[in-house]
Amino acid sequence: MLKVGDVAPEFILPDENGNDVSLTKRLQENALVLYFYPADFTPGCTKEACAIRDIHDDILSVGLEVIGISPQDQESHRRFKEEHNLPFTLVCDIDKVAIRMYDADGPLGFGVRRVTYLISQGQKVQGVLQADLKIGKHEDFIRKAIVLRESAGMKVQPNPESE
Repeated sequence: MLKVGDVAPEFILPDENGNDVSLTKRLQENALVLYFYPADFTPGCTKEACAIRDIHDDILSVGLEVIGISPQDQESHRRFKEEHNLPFTLVCDIDKVAIRMYDADGPLGFGVRRVTYLISQGQKVQGVLQADLKIGKHEDFIRKAIVLRESAGMKVQPNPESE
């Protein structure tokens, strides 16, 4: 698993709409919560995605963006996103390129580990959590990142034109 201080590896992979997602391009706008999950529509992954959805406004309020990565295709990601009203990008990693680069590949190459990274705009890993079965730990990890960014004065003022 990547460690705090490591450089987050670049990837360019398609999202649920077939658009290329580049780590470095996304980091130009915001720091990232990058989370890896095993599969769309499974009970644990649905619980995790919906928990992130439910705190998404708080995530955005501190200048973070969310990207979820799993090995399903665009159609699966699109249906998962629509069915659960997910407001963040889901990236397709069918060949497990990013999954392997971020050490989220399952034991002996089977499956995907549940791993969440906090990545700075400077492309450095600021935090990492691996918890395959304790799904709630990922929400706690993200909530802690929100609090730490708020206490560091990183609260983003809402754009009055967007309201």
